[in-house]
Amino acid sequence: MTAEPAGQVMWSPDPVRQRRRDFTIEDVLKFPDDAPRVELDDGVVVVVPKPSLDHNDIANLVWWWLRQNAPEEFRPGTEVGVAAGFRTSLEPDVLLLRQPVVSRHFYDPAQVELVVEVVSPGSRRRDRFEKPELYARAGVRHHWRIEQDPVHIYAYDLVSGAYELVADADEELVLSAPFEIRLPIRDITP
Repeated sequence: MTAEPAGQVMWSPDPVRQRRRDFTIEDVLKFPDDAPRVELDDGVVVVVPKPSLDHNDIANLVWWWLRQNAPEEFRPGTEVGVAAGFRTSLEPDVLLLRQPVVSRHFYDPAQVELVVEVVSPGSRRRDRFEKPELYARAGVRHHWRIEQDPVHIYAYDLVSGAYELVADADEELVLSAPFEIRLPIRDITP
């Protein structure tokens, strides 16, 4: 049994444009509804791997915790992106936006207070090394990396254009920014 109906071809980016590295955020917004979730890396379309159930549970529990605990000047979101440049976009698992929020798909990094990446086997290198550098270059102030099995959070603040580790926790994450945070790790563990 196949995952796609007979006769249908799964969407993929134009290979000529991929080689030319000339995709833009505007192009991504015009992709068909059946296109997979993607990011742009300097004009190249990067298909985001499908997350596992545990990955989704952690991301959803972080979103829910932020929704319940963040001050009113913030709004958490999922499945929206950060416009890190005209030809670079990132789709964190969870982000925290400064209010007011206008509904759209990509947000300016100045409006993004926090990005959260849940690391999965298919995204280890990108989530641990590539994306933090891109978020830092874009000026996103706070970044959390969540490792699974067991759940462990690494929290970073942007200092002089690079991320510095400010906390790591496997029991309770305690931070003073972007707001006073006391996040029990059990609250985001599936």
